[in-house]
Amino acid sequence: MDRNGVGLRQLLIALGEPLAELLAAPGGLDVEVSDIVILDPDDEPASYDGRLVLIIGARGRAAIRLIRDAALRGASAAAVKVTAGDDLDGLRDAADDTGIAVLGVRADARWDQLDALARSVVADARRMPEAEEAGDLFALAQTVAALTGGIVSIEDSTSRVLAYSRSDDEADELRRLSILGWQGPADFLALLREWGVFERLAAGDDVVRVDERPELGIRRRLAIGVRADAELMGTIWVQEGKNKLTERSESALLGAARVAALHLVRRRTGTTPGLRLQENLLTGALENRIDTDSLASNIGASPNRPAAIAAFSPSAPPDQPSRELRSAALTNLISVHAAAYRRSALATTIGNRVYVLLPDLPDHSAGTTALGLAQEVVAAAGKSLALTVRAAIGSVVTTLADIGESKTEADRVLDVMAQDETLGVATIADVRAKVLISETLTLLERSPRLRDPRVTALVAHDADHHSDLVPSLLAYLDHLGDVRTAALRLRVHPNTLRHRLKRAASLSGLDLNDPHQRLFTHLQLLLETHDDGP
Repeated sequence: MDRNGVGLRQLLIALGEPLAELLAAPGGLDVEVSDIVILDPDDEPASYDGRLVLIIGARGRAAIRLIRDAALRGASAAAVKVTAGDDLDGLRDAADDTGIAVLGVRADARWDQLDALARSVVADARRMPEAEEAGDLFALAQTVAALTGGIVSIEDSTSRVLAYSRSDDEADELRRLSILGWQGPADFLALLREWGVFERLAAGDDVVRVDERPELGIRRRLAIGVRADAELMGTIWVQEGKNKLTERSESALLGAARVAALHLVRRRTGTTPGLRLQENLLTGALENRIDTDSLASNIGASPNRPAAIAAFSPSAPPDQPSRELRSAALTNLISVHAAAYRRSALATTIGNRVYVLLPDLPDHSAGTTALGLAQEVVAAAGKSLALTVRAAIGSVVTTLADIGESKTEADRVLDVMAQDETLGVATIADVRAKVLISETLTLLERSPRLRDPRVTALVAHDADHHSDLVPSLLAYLDHLGDVRTAALRLRVHPNTLRHRLKRAASLSGLDLNDPHQRLFTHLQLLLETHDDGP
């Protein structure tokens, strides 16, 4: 089915901070915006069915009234300028009352820029009706900016600006003129040709460095060509701002160019995006719905080489819109890192986890490659997105047909890591015992008949009397009957612990000298208290 517009999520990716921020989205981020309309307070409101209404020249109560008017006439969203001290709660209340999404626009932002940018995103979605990723180039640009510490623009082969990162940093004259004109100015482009920059970009996959030229108002830059086979489809540029670019900037650009190539092919052909197709193939392969030979041929990987799955689980912000936006940003960040590691690497999202396929791994260092990627992603997500991410690496499998086994193992590791905040990156070797205990407890949980009523009675007694017999007994069993070590963990005197153990044995009838009773008591207590982690 053809789309008439673009989802609010994609608009936010393109228009988001620092240009605008989401104040409220009572209908969620899948609401479709069909067009952009400018509303002046003196206008007679008409029908705004499915549109984003730009409320110009109104603040405070007047803006609230116009938001309500726009909602009554069918608008999907409204944008209003906000400053410190404005009644943001009133704007949110108006949104909640009417069901309309509200964007707060920075006071120094230009309405014509916002209008042009929003219309561009909507127009892209209309040109490519099967694409659900309008604005993905903006998201990619923002990801590269976060990874490099620079200011990013993505251009086509004619130097027309397709997307750029949002930044409060110091943009030089070349960047400013390029963004305002949506194309590099002719005299600057002539200089870049004179310096051989375009020739080097067209020659290969290497990152090209452009030195600072203070006399021309040009700061230091890195650039890379975006290629589809031998054809140069476009370029990615990173301008250095007040701070130096990060050490891994060139690696980030290499990965970004590989991700961007499919987007630019899509733009040229207007067909279903290859990247989305590949992601769907990977999801299908991981869920055993399609054969891995189709996936291998599509991404150019060997089906008979070692491969592994790395799985990433982000911390969840409390509100749904923030969660969805940060999840999209994390997926972009992971895709760029993965593409830098292996050209045929691919990422996809299933539920709240992001999975990365690393195919064609070298026999001698396959595990090291996956571990290095996971560590970099976790560090970059914390630094660039302020997002805590856990990563689990499934074992390397000998062929692509076995990646389901690697995913299952990565999931097992992530499940256990959720109970241990000290772990950021782990493999099955790091947490094997915890994984086996966790899965054993899952089997016990599914078999209610496998319960010792004496342990059940002890747990009930603790709950009814608010006593500490269960945690005391569990600490004792955790430390193999070492009373002093268990008491130290509980921060009680050893004699206090001894008294509690006698009390627990007396109330329940358990014989703590019997190794079989100790073993099953330990397992059942872990099961009864599994919310606190084994």
